[in-house]
Amino acid sequence: MQHLDKIVKLDNLLKSRRTPISGPEIEKALECSKATRQRVIADLRDRLNAPLVCDRSAGGYYYDRDDPRHPFELPGIWLSAEELQALIACQHLLGNLAPGLLQNEIGQLRDHLQKLLDRSPGVKTPQLGRIKILSQAYRSRNDDLFLTLVQALFNQHRLRIHYHARSDDLTSERPVSPQNLVLYKDNWYLDAYCHQRQEPRTFALDRIRSATASCEAAQLLDPDALQQHFGSSYGIFAGTPKHTAVLNFSAKAGRWVADETWHSQQESEWLTDGRYQLRIPFNRHEELLMDVLKYGAEVEVVEPGFLRELVRQEAEKLLALYR
Repeated sequence: MQHLDKIVKLDNLLKSRRTPISGPEIEKALECSKATRQRVIADLRDRLNAPLVCDRSAGGYYYDRDDPRHPFELPGIWLSAEELQALIACQHLLGNLAPGLLQNEIGQLRDHLQKLLDRSPGVKTPQLGRIKILSQAYRSRNDDLFLTLVQALFNQHRLRIHYHARSDDLTSERPVSPQNLVLYKDNWYLDAYCHQRQEPRTFALDRIRSATASCEAAQLLDPDALQQHFGSSYGIFAGTPKHTAVLNFSAKAGRWVADETWHSQQESEWLTDGRYQLRIPFNRHEELLMDVLKYGAEVEVVEPGFLRELVRQEAEKLLALYR
């Protein structure tokens, strides 16, 4: 157990006791020597200004409840060495998942955690260079816009956004009630209730040109209805599933796909001929079509017929390019 951990544990011991605790009892609880016990007590009493009293006639150490410093609380963030290491690793992962996003805030948190870790002798700083995240095809982000959306989401306020849709290349102004922020395939999306269309919609953050929060309370959807709309269909496209895709992967591709979760409600089985069959509920086909095409001849769309036909048309276009 590291030095900081021992201070925290001793503080908890003293708070939970109604009677004084002896030096040997402390050493047993902290699994330490007499010298270490004395250093921990000195730090807690002298450096941290705890109302810690040693009275041999009373039986040992205790917090003086008549002291004006009582009740005593440890200052700042007190975590174990392992928890600090884990937090530093987490902030490193966050910085890699969203490069540039909240860079100043994350940097300040990292510096603070590092200072706390430095106070724990013998504990190594995590070698963060050994943790790598390779992002691919992520789009540009606007930190100020992201913070505006986060604040509106947490404060449950409505937003007015200017949105440039890729589908029709048009920009529209929409009043929305934010419901969720979603990081999906290295890109951020806003799930919101669109008051203009009077239905839930998903907006890509990189297509939101501006956002202004209002003091008007957001219209929050029921959690079950929210999950049904945004989480029941395949991919980022929301809505109640209207179709089920039946995909037969080759034995080779199946060894990879069998270990993947394409959808929370997917069904799968190994066929008698060695192929791997995956069944996925979906609403709109665009993203699923792209993901199927990535596997080329290693996958066959069995159902629905219209999705099979779309794959066939794309295959003919490819053949025409390379003929």
